Amino acid sequence: MGRSGERSPRRPGGPHARHRQDADRSRRGADAGRHASALRWALSGRSVAGQVFVMNVVIVLLLVVAAAVSLVLQVRHDSTVEARNRSVSVAATFANSPGIREALRSPDPTAVLQPRAEAVRKATGVDFVVVTNADGIRYTHPKTDRIGKKFVGNIAPAQAGKTVTEEIDGTIGPLVQAIVPVEAPDGTVVGLVSAGITTENVGGVADRQLPLVLSAAAVGLALATGGTALVSRRLLRQTHGLGPHEMTRMYEHHDAVLHSVREAVLIVGAEGRLLLANDEARRLLALPADAEGRHVGDLGLPSDTAELLASGQAATDEVRLVKDRLLAINQRPTDVRGGPAGSVATLRDSTELRALSGRAETARERLDILYAAGVGIGTSLDVTRTAEELGELAVPRFADYVCVDLFDTVLAGGQPDGATPLRRTALSGISEEVLLYPVGRRIRYVDSSPQGRALHTGRPVLEPRLGEAPGWRAQDFERSAQVVEYGVHSLITVPLRAGTLVLGVVSFWRSVKPEPFDLDELALAEELVARAAVSIDNARRYTREHSMAVTLQRSLLPRRMPEQNALDVAYRYLPAQAGVGGDWFDVLPLSGARVALVVGDVVGHGLHAAATMGRLRTAVHNFTALDLPPDELLGLLDELVGRIDQDEAADDSAAPVTGATCLYAIYDPVSSTCVIARAGHPPPALIRPDGTVEFPEVPAGPPLGLGGLPFEMTELRLAEGSRLVLYTDGLVEDREHDIDVGLEQLRRALESAGESPEETCRTVLDARLPDRPGDDIALLVARARALGPDQVAEWEVPNDPAAVAEVRSQVTRRLDEWGLDELAFTTELILSELVTNAIRYGGETVHVRVLRDRSLICEVFDSSSTSPHLRYAAMTDEGGRGLFLVAQLAERWGTRYTPAGKVIWAEQPVS
Repeated sequence: MGRSGERSPRRPGGPHARHRQDADRSRRGADAGRHASALRWALSGRSVAGQVFVMNVVIVLLLVVAAAVSLVLQVRHDSTVEARNRSVSVAATFANSPGIREALRSPDPTAVLQPRAEAVRKATGVDFVVVTNADGIRYTHPKTDRIGKKFVGNIAPAQAGKTVTEEIDGTIGPLVQAIVPVEAPDGTVVGLVSAGITTENVGGVADRQLPLVLSAAAVGLALATGGTALVSRRLLRQTHGLGPHEMTRMYEHHDAVLHSVREAVLIVGAEGRLLLANDEARRLLALPADAEGRHVGDLGLPSDTAELLASGQAATDEVRLVKDRLLAINQRPTDVRGGPAGSVATLRDSTELRALSGRAETARERLDILYAAGVGIGTSLDVTRTAEELGELAVPRFADYVCVDLFDTVLAGGQPDGATPLRRTALSGISEEVLLYPVGRRIRYVDSSPQGRALHTGRPVLEPRLGEAPGWRAQDFERSAQVVEYGVHSLITVPLRAGTLVLGVVSFWRSVKPEPFDLDELALAEELVARAAVSIDNARRYTREHSMAVTLQRSLLPRRMPEQNALDVAYRYLPAQAGVGGDWFDVLPLSGARVALVVGDVVGHGLHAAATMGRLRTAVHNFTALDLPPDELLGLLDELVGRIDQDEAADDSAAPVTGATCLYAIYDPVSSTCVIARAGHPPPALIRPDGTVEFPEVPAGPPLGLGGLPFEMTELRLAEGSRLVLYTDGLVEDREHDIDVGLEQLRRALESAGESPEETCRTVLDARLPDRPGDDIALLVARARALGPDQVAEWEVPNDPAAVAEVRSQVTRRLDEWGLDELAFTTELILSELVTNAIRYGGETVHVRVLRDRSLICEVFDSSSTSPHLRYAAMTDEGGRGLFLVAQLAERWGTRYTPAGKVIWAEQPVS
């Protein structure tokens, strides 16, 4: 088929689509034409945008020209400076190069220096390097015909040893040159070196850079012109193509309307800065003259009003109290329809709502006081402090003076009764000049006084006009008159009730505010006191429990130190601020003039810790009677704690021992040795007689109650005058520092302590005691004494019954020397029986020792581990009566075991 018979392919959209595309193109062309015509009109200079465009173009053109000229001048200046620097550098380098002085003194300086100067000239890019003698006659020059001629330039400073730079007309044209002297070792100038660059080369650098500078200026001008056109186009849109006259007229109309309306108008920018405020706004808000441009938060407005205006959020009739006016604020953002960011607010004076707002503010203040009472009263379990918190809260927000009077029994933790007087516990006020009863004063209110009526009825009493209340004056006529004369005019008295108990009475006084207390304020005072009463009653109960625990604890601690001569002892015990704990200490006399020192700590606070401490302390006393070494005693104590835990674990209501530590030491004044073992307790400190302090290595051992591990014992030798310091962890540990820091601080305190144990205790506590200790502190300081040779007598006894007579005679002689003749007979009987038994039953080795201390101590050592026991002998028994006789003659007697056997000892009092 022919071409005419072929069907044309269908175009997408058909004829209707083509019509729509044509219409769109027409509209776009029309819009473009309108924009082009508007832009041409704007740039014609008849609109504000056009005038701004022309002015900006002229300013930019002038700036570009000035910048180009400045750049050219700067480039030329920099080129000249570079030429001077290079000339000086080349000349100085060549003048100081090796061999230059020798070349100048050679027979033919030119032959040596000319090649070198040309090489340096070509390498550095300068136009010449010239070397002359001291008179300026050239040895080198780029043009050889100039050699031997006088140098052109000022060489006098160089001949004086100075470097010279200058611009001159030389033999090769105008140039910049530097002249540097060549000096001999003695300082004399033996020649000159000059290097320079001609002005033609210097200017050539600037000429080569000039096209680049002009190109940059042209590009800057083009960019600035384009930017100015964009700014003018935006300004055209913002001013809607108005000319200066139209804009002036519009501003005058806008200003007349803005400042004539009776509503305050504020325009605030996006950043919260005030852009515009009319006259009414300045009057209502008392704005400063320079308010516009400042942040609304800096205008002295209330914080809630300033936050609302700065936020830009929409608001409708938001009522705010500004100074003494109630203002209804309406605010709308300005960027809803593409406008600038910010907001417009109108403020209307609504002072007629002041009364309503005042009542609402009063209610808010009262709620705020009650909230503050809920979180501010009862922060501590101290009765006095809780009463003070009530007064501090109410003054001056509610009253000008507040007095809290409590029964004495309440302060001690007991239940109140009407028989005991009240005591002024807290007094808060705006001044100290008012003559109210001071804190600590015991008071008995008369029945006619407001306080007396409140205590009797249990109901609050309001005295709106205090000067007209005769019942109150009857309490103290003179003082009452002075209080009224001072200005106190109104009183509310509320009893402090906790359930059915009346703990005391609270008085609220008003003097500054002229209005008297009313019924609403009476209800508020009653609510405040009710909340405080709960906290005071809790503190009272805690005080009672704490007093019971302290009483129990102090009854379990040693009340006085036992009498003994081996150690001078001083101690301190300080309970924790939070309550009693389980720390304890003891000084226990042992046989043979020895003394045991004990320090222990039960973890925790309260009655359970104190009771556990008492059980452990009693156990230590009992175990000490067995005269065991420290490691064995701690082993028995460990088993006891384990049994206590097992017994109390079966009882859900009983708490097990959560942890206990102990240190046990035995000091022997005869040998001046001290054996120590500890169970998880801090190590002891030892102060030598010369004042040095050390912490001896004593194996720590596990805390009591863990079981399964033995305890190790350490022996220390204590020179006479040494001080052994035992303590609990409350002295060296706290929440802010670990034990290593505490031990180092304790070391420094001990190094500065005095020589006596009392001075040592005082110094340590002054240095280490915190203001509010969180744990108990037990401190025990013992200064060692030694029994001298004149107080000890020892004899080795042969294994022969006949040796007993010799022992008796030797003892008699020694007692005579000691002035103890009255004890000779009993001592002979005691030793005769003990030595005879030792020879008969004790083994081969028998040793006798007699000590003169507070008592006369007789000790018989043997190698047998069999312990004698006291019994009644029958009529037919041959023996069994000797030990009974010893028990009757001696004040105390007993047996202790040693690694080599045992010791039977007996003590007699020394008058």
